Amino acid sequence: MEVRAVAKNTGIPASKVRPLVDMVRGKRVEEALTLLRFTPTPKAKLLAKVVKSAAASAENNFQMDPADLKIVRIFADEARSMRRFRPRSRGRVSPIRKRSSHITVIVAEQEG
Repeated sequence: MEVRAVAKNTGIPASKVRPLVDMVRGKRVEEALTLLRFTPTPKAKLLAKVVKSAAASAENNFQMDPADLKIVRIFADEARSMRRFRPRSRGRVSPIRKRSSHITVIVAEQEG
């Protein structure tokens, strides 16, 4: 059984979250949380929150043992971008896109 947790519209670009996502993919939940705790970026705190949410859902809703949980799939997709415009010279404008992302974590019990 797989349990899923999703954080939508995080306000962090997917390109900046993906290195952290790649770091914890395939790890046990406890190990992933330890790695994220000692990663010196504020984005790691948000990712740890989503991993904890998936583990808590598995424990409370499906009576899975949290020590046996493993991150099966984790990915960060693009979300809606806020579009802003910056004035430029000669009456022109340049677009600014403030990107966002959806982070999805899927955990399952580890075999063996």
